Amino acid sequence: IANSLRALIQSRRGKTWTLELSTELVSMTTRFTDELMEQGLTQKILTLVSHIDVNNEFEKLQRERGLGSEKHRKEVSDLIKECRQSLAESLFVWTCQSPLSKDDTLILISYLEKVTVEADGLLDCVNLALLMALLYCFDVSFLEQSTEDREDLMHQLPLLTERQYIATIHTRLQDSQPWKLPGLQATVRLAWALALRGISQLSDVTEFTEADEAMAELAIADDVFLFLTESVVGSENFYQEEFYIRKIHNLVTDFLALMPMKVKQLRNRADEDARMIHMSMQMGNEPPISLRRDLEHLMLLVAELYRKDPFNLELALEYWCPSEPLQSSTIMGSYLGVAHQRPPQRQVVLSKFVRQMGDLLPSTIYIPYLKMLQGLASGPQCAHYCFSLLKVNGSSHAENIQGTGGSPVSWEHFFRSLMLYHEHLRKDLPSADSVQYRPLPLRGITQKEQDGLISFLQLTTTIVKWSENARLALCEHPQWTPVIVILGLLQCSIPPILKAELLETLTAFGKSPEIAASLWQSLEYAQILQTVRAPGQRQATGIEVELNEVESRCEEYPLTRAFCRLISTLVESSFPSNLGAGLRPPGFDPYLQFLRDTVFLRFRTRAYRIAAEKWEVAEVVLEVFYKLLRDYEPQLEDFADQYVELQGEEIIAHKPPGFSLMYHLLNESPMLELSLSLLEEGVKQLDTYAPFPGKMHLEKAVQYCLALLNLTLQKENLFMDLLRESHLSLIVTPLEQLLQGINPRTKKADNVVNIARYLYHGNSNPELAFESAKILCCISCNSNIQIKLVGDFTHDQSISQKLMAGFVECLDNEDAEELINPEDDLESEKKQSRIHHETKIHILNLLITSLECSPPNLALYFLGFELKKPVSTTNLQDPGVLGCPRTCLHAILNILEKGTEMRTGPTAVQESPHLAELCYQVIYQLCACSDTSGPTMRYLRTSQDFLFSQLQHLPFSIKEHEISALNQMSWLMKTASIELRVTSLNRQRSHTQRLLHLLLDDMPVKPYLADGEGGMEDESRSISAFLHIDTASKVRRKILSILDSIDFSQEIPEPLQLDFFDRAQIELVIANCEHKNTRGQVICNVKYLHRVLVAEVNALPGMAAIGQRPLLMEEINTILQYVVERNKLLQCLHAKRHALESWRQLVEIILTACPQDLIQAEDRQLIIRDLLQDVHDKILDDDAAQELMPVVAGAVFTLTAHLSQSVRTEQKRPLAVPVPGHSQYFLMLDGSFTSSPGSEGICVGFASIGDSSLHIILKKLLDFILKTGGGFQRVRTHLYGSLLYYLQIAQRPDEPDTLEAETMWERLTAQKIYGAALMEVVCRDMLALALLDRIVSVDKQQQWLLYLSNSGYLKVLVDSLADDDFTLQSLLTPQLPLLKALYTYESKMAFLTRVAKIQQGALELLRSGVIVRLAQCQVYDMRPETDREFDIDLNEGTQMELQGHIGRFQRQCLGLLSRFGGSDRLHQFKLQDDNAEGDRVSKRDEIELAMQQICANVMEYCQSLMLQCAPTFQHTVCLFTPSLSESTNRDGPRQDTQAPVVPYWRLPGLGIIVYLLKQNANDFFSYYDSHRQNVNKLQNVEQLPPDEIKELCQSVMPAGVDKISTAQKYVLARRRLVKLINNRAKLLSLCSYIIETCLFILWRHLEYYLLHCTPTDSQDSLLASRTSFKSRRLQDSFSSEPNLDFRNGKNRVSQHDIDQLQIEATNSFGESLQKKLLDIEGLYSKVRSRYTFIQALVRRIRGLLRVSRT
Repeated sequence: IANSLRALIQSRRGKTWTLELSTELVSMTTRFTDELMEQGLTQKILTLVSHIDVNNEFEKLQRERGLGSEKHRKEVSDLIKECRQSLAESLFVWTCQSPLSKDDTLILISYLEKVTVEADGLLDCVNLALLMALLYCFDVSFLEQSTEDREDLMHQLPLLTERQYIATIHTRLQDSQPWKLPGLQATVRLAWALALRGISQLSDVTEFTEADEAMAELAIADDVFLFLTESVVGSENFYQEEFYIRKIHNLVTDFLALMPMKVKQLRNRADEDARMIHMSMQMGNEPPISLRRDLEHLMLLVAELYRKDPFNLELALEYWCPSEPLQSSTIMGSYLGVAHQRPPQRQVVLSKFVRQMGDLLPSTIYIPYLKMLQGLASGPQCAHYCFSLLKVNGSSHAENIQGTGGSPVSWEHFFRSLMLYHEHLRKDLPSADSVQYRPLPLRGITQKEQDGLISFLQLTTTIVKWSENARLALCEHPQWTPVIVILGLLQCSIPPILKAELLETLTAFGKSPEIAASLWQSLEYAQILQTVRAPGQRQATGIEVELNEVESRCEEYPLTRAFCRLISTLVESSFPSNLGAGLRPPGFDPYLQFLRDTVFLRFRTRAYRIAAEKWEVAEVVLEVFYKLLRDYEPQLEDFADQYVELQGEEIIAHKPPGFSLMYHLLNESPMLELSLSLLEEGVKQLDTYAPFPGKMHLEKAVQYCLALLNLTLQKENLFMDLLRESHLSLIVTPLEQLLQGINPRTKKADNVVNIARYLYHGNSNPELAFESAKILCCISCNSNIQIKLVGDFTHDQSISQKLMAGFVECLDNEDAEELINPEDDLESEKKQSRIHHETKIHILNLLITSLECSPPNLALYFLGFELKKPVSTTNLQDPGVLGCPRTCLHAILNILEKGTEMRTGPTAVQESPHLAELCYQVIYQLCACSDTSGPTMRYLRTSQDFLFSQLQHLPFSIKEHEISALNQMSWLMKTASIELRVTSLNRQRSHTQRLLHLLLDDMPVKPYLADGEGGMEDESRSISAFLHIDTASKVRRKILSILDSIDFSQEIPEPLQLDFFDRAQIELVIANCEHKNTRGQVICNVKYLHRVLVAEVNALPGMAAIGQRPLLMEEINTILQYVVERNKLLQCLHAKRHALESWRQLVEIILTACPQDLIQAEDRQLIIRDLLQDVHDKILDDDAAQELMPVVAGAVFTLTAHLSQSVRTEQKRPLAVPVPGHSQYFLMLDGSFTSSPGSEGICVGFASIGDSSLHIILKKLLDFILKTGGGFQRVRTHLYGSLLYYLQIAQRPDEPDTLEAETMWERLTAQKIYGAALMEVVCRDMLALALLDRIVSVDKQQQWLLYLSNSGYLKVLVDSLADDDFTLQSLLTPQLPLLKALYTYESKMAFLTRVAKIQQGALELLRSGVIVRLAQCQVYDMRPETDREFDIDLNEGTQMELQGHIGRFQRQCLGLLSRFGGSDRLHQFKLQDDNAEGDRVSKRDEIELAMQQICANVMEYCQSLMLQCAPTFQHTVCLFTPSLSESTNRDGPRQDTQAPVVPYWRLPGLGIIVYLLKQNANDFFSYYDSHRQNVNKLQNVEQLPPDEIKELCQSVMPAGVDKISTAQKYVLARRRLVKLINNRAKLLSLCSYIIETCLFILWRHLEYYLLHCTPTDSQDSLLASRTSFKSRRLQDSFSSEPNLDFRNGKNRVSQHDIDQLQIEATNSFGESLQKKLLDIEGLYSKVRSRYTFIQALVRRIRGLLRVSRT
């Protein structure tokens, strides 16, 4: 509540800030808070602040047992403190915006009267806020600014508007008793005095304005500046609030600008005091006690106030005049050159103050003045001005003013002094041998001089740190040479504290790489750290001795710390590899050894006077190690010994420092042990939650330790690989194994646990948690380690709970924020939130990698699964249920759940897309893994309703995070696929149905159901869909809008335009820098590439290269930019492909795995149609990326297969006869007819897919095939499969077969759109043989056949048989065969057979020499030979039996024919007529069709039997005797007389064939007329008489016809007519086929009997029968041999029989029959069958009958 109050008040309209909110909102909050204030808000806040006390609250909680662990106590106390703080800040933000009224101000003053400081002399944060609130009440600074709202603000200021305000407050402040804090009273009085001075120029308030001087004097008398310095500016909260800093800045500057006389007075007093002190010292007396130090305190306040600048405000700039030329003619500066830029009066006064204070400076305020300058020099511009001031002070014209010595505050004076000290002290240096390390009597430097030197060194450090120009100018100055002088002084005998300051100054200089390089050499030369021992030198010198002898004795280590900081800075700026060459083995090693062995390894054992310093030492030395290791990249040359020459002998050079650190960290070295022990100590200290000295430094040290381990883990693989390749005899162990070693202190393997425990401090120490998570993520990849870690983590119950709580807390953190450009400099708050976010990312990556390891693993533990029982038996619960703790799974679901109840969808998707993506991935992995799938999905389904609530917000489309959004959708869709599959298998129909509705419905859904149960509303929705929802209100199906959100186009970065580098070479380098990232994408390592390119530039020789360097660096930037773009492109394509794969998977699961009856057949077809059309539209777009083609092709294949199956199922499906009066039936009817008929062909009560849609899909499919062109073989395989499926979609039952319709294929190819181009593509893939086979069979125009032969493809195919011959032969050798060749061969032969069946095709094949090719194939010779004759003799009995069976079967088949002659059929129909009335019509149709079908089948059998068994015409196998008696019998007067049935052992006569011929010819015309009439009726249903409509309806729906509407009757009539038409069309097809076959059989028999048969009564009969039998015997088929006993006498044909046959045939096959047959061909065969076939046979039979036998 307190925070809300503060936020509300902060948004008020006022004078200090605006929050960029809308004006209405601001007005509203201002009105509301005004009301609160009128009700006494100030009093309430102050009462609460005084009453809320941490100790009291803790006592109450303790009594009620409301306090838990240390962490809980800390959180509670923080909460109470935050309440007080927020309340106080509410008052502060109020006064910032608008001052308090008189009464409220007095209440505030009364409160402040009683305030005291903390034990350390500082104001606490609450009282600081209230003091600032009061200071802002007296703020009149806006009066100086002439802004547009000045007048409004004046009216709001009670100071000016309330009559008694000034009098009351003035009296209160002037006459009051001393406050508990006199300094606080002084501060308020000073602020009041300045407020009075501020309003003094306004005419209407003059009575008290004269009192301001007196009030200010009172304030100064109470040491106001000292109080402000020590208690206000020193307070820890002061620098955390920008407006505190601004307020005190205004207070000080107002005092200096508005009260110049007071300032002068202070200066005069200081001068007077200085004289008195000087005189006392001259006379040897103690200086008087009563001296005041107000000016000194003022300077120290200014110094302290501007020393830090966390908000980069550079407020100190007001003290410098920016427009003054640096080389000004007078010390005051001249404004003549830039008169128009005259700075504001206030700034002039302040800069005058700074300069005048430095004139004739008394020694007492020399140090405070330097400190003030140091404060005012903080900041880049300020440092520059300060540098100029010191430079100007020392120049010649200044000497005239100051006398001969020049100003004591100048570079000249300072560096000259340093040189003099150096020369003086150098003479005192004893020889190196006789050094006795006790501090020498300091003849050189007195304490006072030392303080002055330190102050000036600190000022120099500040200026040099901030201003690069100053750095270079000082270094290059020929007289001053600061670096050399400082290094000289460091070698002299001076106190460590001064040496430390000298080193700090060097550190500031070392920030510039140019200086750092020479500084290294100077440092080595000066031997600050002794790296070379002179021969005969007995004792060491340098900093190591200082540390061991001097600092350790004093128990203070300023010098060591300063040295570490210097090395740290130098290491970063430049790093010389040949340091110390010529005097010792070159390299950094001695420095590293000193830092490691002397500083780091012994830091814990040394004594420290100030406890905090211990951790400071650790921090600075670890920082150096961190930087060295961070910048080290293992190189091959590091692993070979490099030799250098030193004084004539070869010695081994030192390795790079990074190598040495890696080696120490990959072994059980003291360094690693100390680092791990430091981590353990750190976490123990943090677990106490108590403040302790050096806490910040300890945290930093721990952070560097963790970072070192992290860097080692990142680099160890490369390091170890290079070590293996080299011949170095070093042994290293992977760090992850070392971390599992035993901790010598606890005797347990708890190092990793200690690292993980830092996550428990994720809120208070985000950096440590971040590093810790990173390490855990790194070491979790190994499954052996996982098992061990699970044991370590769960070993101790309390630690196990802490670890779980830590992980969950990090994931639950609300402050995390994903930042798009993390490279920019961020303010600390943003940095923190980014670190929180990165920690979450590492934890999720840890879970993801762990889930890939076999159980037990860390992920299962952190996600709350069973570890002791089988994982699948886990029962996941909400936190707190059955003692279940809050786990990472709950945290992840929480992240994804936020925002799902709103329209915008999950907030994580928008605000932290990468995080959301990983969360979805974890959920998917849990669902996909067989062990965790059951419990997870059960929990998500029952407790969370996770999938439904997430899927309803798909698609996520966020342009700026496209990659993440696509991956999020991918994981979510994959999870949905698993859910649909599982619920379908488990028959959880309601769940499946609910998800299917969500994904597939094109009706608007009731959005965002809160209860998540899909019972009732689903029911009502499906009914409403049928009853009244208009088709116009349709929405896009979700499955389609997901597809829409995947953008198939991809912007490709512009190719590189390079001036210096060679493009081909750069491409090579980029290729070498590529690696696989965690997701398996190949991307370029930008950092590595940058290093390679920069190294290349650095290696360029000559001056020209130095001149070109900026241009080269710019070009490197261009290259890197290009590579970043390219990486993004690769990742984007990968994400799109991933999303598309997941989408395809979801679609396939919906179509294949979900119960078919959940989606109605017609809906199913429409869905597939929409999907096919959309997916084609997207991929056929010109901008679509080719990389997505394979996935799309796969999807098209699946969809076409399902479309084909769906349509074919529909063809087979009988029309359901509904139960009359059943409500659902009427609903279905109503629903079916809401759309107007006619839009897609003729609508026949199916909402099914129409002809035009199929046409469009075929067009798009062909376009897609054409788009693939020559490449993408696998893609085309899928597309050819799709086309094959497509071509199987034949006539459909809801479409009448009008006999004229060409196929869609013909229509398309007739349009010439898909002519040669398509043929070219398909024929080029000669292995698309199944497709070609199908196309050739449906291509009536034979365009494809012509193209194949004309373009030479057929020839190539035939010629390829020769190659196949070899591969097929190799298949027959005994080895493991590769069957591909066999399948290819089968396809080729099938295709060639198909072509050979077409007359034109057969000719083309003969032309291309197929027979020759096949004859040349030797593979056929490899077929094993068997002697058939021998077999028969051997196995006569079995053979005879088999032949007997076959013979009987064949006779029975022939016997069937007579059953389908006239009388039998009529008899069958009569039987049917006795059945129930309603069913009669359709039953009769079905029987008629079935009988014709059987007849056609038998005829086909006869035909194939004849063709199969007879090699030539002379040897025709005769199935029918030369008798037409059956025909003449049946042609008698009555058709229904029972014809004598031929017994099956006797062959039927040819008469039966002639009879069938005539009967079918007659039937054909009746069917044809019926068909045509029905087609006419269908086209004009509305014109039919009602009776006929009723009759048609009754055959579909026997009862209840009268109850339905006319429109519905029409629909039923249409349905019946379509059925009749299609029935007649099939009958026509069968009739035509029977006629053709009958004619063929008749012709073959007549030809044999009339031309080739030798009658039995002729002479050579015996011989003839014998030879014919023998020749037939050679046929290798069983089927026909002894089938019909020609050898038996029964079947002998006499001459009389033949003559009789000729006469009867001539009579039966008369003109009328011939005319009928030719008419049939004209009417029907032209469209459907082989044209002119009937005509040819009729002609041949006629010819045979004309031939007279002589």
